Amino acid sequence: MNTECKHPVVKIVSRDEDAEYVECQTCGEIFDSNEFSDMAIEEEVEAEAEEES
Repeated sequence: MNTECKHPVVKIVSRDEDAEYVECQTCGEIFDSNEFSDMAIEEEVEAEAEEES
């Protein structure tokens, strides 16, 4: 069964003036920390929508 990693544990792997990159310690994916924040917001919106249904 394929389940999407929710990136429960991340660590910072690189920083520059405009960006910070993090690596998921579970799946190894590396992404911009802004994307990580956006993922959390999307999950909250989806959870609220399910509660209203």
